Amino acid sequence: MREYAFELALCAHLEETTDWLPARQLGGAVASPGSRIVDVCGVVPGFDFDARARITSETIPALAVESDVGTGQAVSARSALDCHPDHARDVVETACEVGFFERERRGNRDYVRRATRYPENWFAELVAIENKPDLGTPGDLDRQLRIDTALGLFDRVILATESYVTRAHLNRLPDAVGVWRFDPESGDKEIIREPTPFDPTDPGVEPVAEHPLRTDVELVSPAEKARKRRRIAEKAYGKGWRPDEYPACANAGVTDTGLPFCDHFDRVVDPASDCGADCPAHESADPPAADTDRLRAERTRWVADPPGVARRQSGLDRWR
Repeated sequence: MREYAFELALCAHLEETTDWLPARQLGGAVASPGSRIVDVCGVVPGFDFDARARITSETIPALAVESDVGTGQAVSARSALDCHPDHARDVVETACEVGFFERERRGNRDYVRRATRYPENWFAELVAIENKPDLGTPGDLDRQLRIDTALGLFDRVILATESYVTRAHLNRLPDAVGVWRFDPESGDKEIIREPTPFDPTDPGVEPVAEHPLRTDVELVSPAEKARKRRRIAEKAYGKGWRPDEYPACANAGVTDTGLPFCDHFDRVVDPASDCGADCPAHESADPPAADTDRLRAERTRWVADPPGVARRQSGLDRWR
């Protein structure tokens, strides 16, 4: 629980002190998806950020962005994406729903085109932050940072901790990893070591399996890294860091920054693991009111309800 509260407090701090869009728990591997989950990703806005914000507040489906569908001639919705037809249908539906695709009917067939170009330069950097409040219990930290520094998927990699950082701690970390000491109660942050930037346009090496006498790796091309970075940024834009749901309990509350808080235990709680009928202090009630979209819009450049760019929104019921 301590790490969860630490993580949310750090995200709230980043919203307040930077222009980043923080998001939690995003995949940070390419060759072996799911093998590396980054605690916090900070998306640093680029010069085309406002163009991205005008499209939708949601994540634009990756396959829609990567498809050959353009803004000119509409193409058949059935052949718009190179994947299984059922999956293509779902992607087209979502892309139309969020306003990235426009759809038109010709006879008994649907055709789609992009409502706008995709602003490739809407983010300038991606910053990966690994949270280890207690360096006395580092867990899988060595493997996690080895992947981050060898792959070079993120522009910067930072370790955030509440522990006092010794020279011995620093010597065990890769030289390129920056180190922050962060107090979640006061919000004070001390930069122990600045991170060394990576060049994401360089090829990367991803460790995929470890054996007693060897480590298996996969080479990752700059094009693969660019595609993954765009997917991470899109996921972060739509997801954010606040919980999707708050506890349905009379003791549950919400802090000014949107953290779920338990009045009975006087601490931040994880709704997914701490709350529910098994909790001895549980008192069934409606979840506390939490306008997370308003909070995010007020504290970042993310736009909760953008005007959109599609000339005609296509609802789910338009598909045949």
